[in-house]
Order: sequence, then C-alpha cells, then structure tokens
Amino acid sequence: MSLSVLVLAGSPVDVFHGDLSRVYASGFLTAMAADSRVTHRFQVAWVDPGGRWRFPDGLEPADIAAAPALSLADAVGVLTRGGFDVMVPQMFCLPGMTTYRGLFDLIGIPYVGNGPDLMSLTADKSRARAVVAAAEVAVPDGVVVRPGDPVEPGMLPAVVKPVDADNSVGVTLVREAADLDRAVAEALEHSNAALVESYIPLGREVRCGILVRDGELVCLPLEEYAVDDIRTPADKLDRTDDGDLYLVAKEQTRAWIVPLDDPLTERVWAAARRCHEALGCRHYSLFDFRIDPDGVPWFLEASLYCSYSPSSVVAVMAAAAGIDVVDLFDIALKELS
Repeated sequence: MSLSVLVLAGSPVDVFHGDLSRVYASGFLTAMAADSRVTHRFQVAWVDPGGRWRFPDGLEPADIAAAPALSLADAVGVLTRGGFDVMVPQMFCLPGMTTYRGLFDLIGIPYVGNGPDLMSLTADKSRARAVVAAAEVAVPDGVVVRPGDPVEPGMLPAVVKPVDADNSVGVTLVREAADLDRAVAEALEHSNAALVESYIPLGREVRCGILVRDGELVCLPLEEYAVDDIRTPADKLDRTDDGDLYLVAKEQTRAWIVPLDDPLTERVWAAARRCHEALGCRHYSLFDFRIDPDGVPWFLEASLYCSYSPSSVVAVMAAAAGIDVVDLFDIALKELS
C-alpha cells in the first residue's frame, strides 16, 4: 500500500535539536529511498528555531533555506490540505515531542509512536520512575531538588541530573559532599529541577527496545554501552571538524548487541515489559537500565523515540533480530491502522 507520509523535523527551540533531528530524519528518508519495496510518497515539514514552518524538497541545509518560511496558521493550512496519511515524528526537543504531536492529534493526522501525554510524562524522569516503581521495577532511591531547596548528602555517592534534559546534559557523579551543591547548580542550568539518585555500582549498562507487533510485545536484543562510571554527553554526540553532528554512541567500541543467550537478557526483558505496560506505550518503547554487580536491572529512564533510521537505537536492535527498517516501519503502520 502506498501512503502519503509527512516527515516532521527540525526544532522550534535551537539549532542543536534541529541538527539532531536532521541526522535521523535524513537517515530515514535515505533508507526508504534505497529500498525498492517502498512506494510511499514522502514530504518533509521543517520547523525553524522560533517556530516558523517550511516544506522543503529535502533535508540539506540549502533545501531548507530555499523553502518559504510560513506562520503556524499557514502551515496548518498546508497540512490539512495535503492529504497526508501518516506523520513520522523526527523532533527531539521537548515541544517537538509533546506540543507538536498534539497539533497533529488536533488536525487529525495520525502518527507513529507515542502521544504527547506519555512523551511529556517520560520526559520528566521523576514522574517516569514513579510509574515504573509502582509496577515493581527496581528504581534507584532519588529525590527531586528545586532552586533553593536544601540538598542532603545522605545518599552519596549519587548521580545528579536535570529532571527533564536528554543526552546526559548536566549529569554529574558526586562522591563527596563538598561537590553536591555545585552538581545540583549545574543540573539546574538545564532544567527547573534536579534529580538526585543513588549511584548504582556498575556492572553493565544496557538499553532494551520493545515492538508492538500484531498487538503482542516483542522484546528486541539488548544494546550494551561501554561505561566507566556514568555516560556523559561525550559518549553520545560530537561534531566533525566541519561542524556536522554525528553519533559517537554508534561506534563499535562504544556500543554492541548482547547475545540472546546472555543470562541478563531475560531479566531485562521482564523489567522492560513491566515498564512498557505500566506507562501504556504504543507501537514501540525503549528503556535504559543499569545492571548492578549482582545482575539486577535498575530502571534509569524511558526514551520513547524511534526515527526508523538505520542508526536509531530501536532500528539497530531490530536489525539484530532480522527486522530491517522498512519492515520496522511497516510494523508500526499496521499497528496504527
């Protein structure tokens, strides 16, 4: 079946999130164009920092710059007249994951992935951990600290992080009480609250993806990360000498697929299923777990995104299970119908 597919990319927030969106959205479009099975028609919708919309012919910077900049009202007119069957969300800033998905709910264009309410909940790490803890998933002890709140050193060592930031921005491992206030202040530079969590001694750190296929939860092979103490921004993203954003985490020395017969796999799958069901995810889900030296998985966060690009984490896991990105996208479309 051939569909009219809108690819929503860019960011109203800043250039960084726009660049991140362009990396993944370009990967998706390239993969679709390279496969003869794909007969869908694709159109890009791009949102500039500040909120202006464009409908470019491609995702090269020149393509985006050449497209007229439209107001939200004019863009909604294009969207409602466009006859789009489905939208693929490729925005990674908080408004892109929440408000902009809500806009498509309002105008009646369906999209793959989770809705704005769940994206908002899981963007707040303290709320997400409360939900999965109620489902009997192990979660580190933690406390939310807001500006002016006293910070007690009782749970040191601890990991201090912004409560709703991504890519490990503002995350600090604190071992000494003298460093705690500074770590909280750094986290508060990126959010209106900081989450102080007990440090789980490192055994391993993994991610688990789940697909919904024919209404059933299908757990994918785990991806494991090279970690010393905690993952930092430098472990995830960097820029080339030309200024282009690239994915450090995809280097083979940084991440690898865990064999299915590893005893850890079933334990993480069980915890991930409970997370998925407790949160009410649809189409897919993705969770980060810290594995302590005794092999117990501890929930760190939910990252409910999949770009359907070969470099996307869920796509990498799916490929290890013999599911390529075209089939992965088709699975989601069937769940949507």
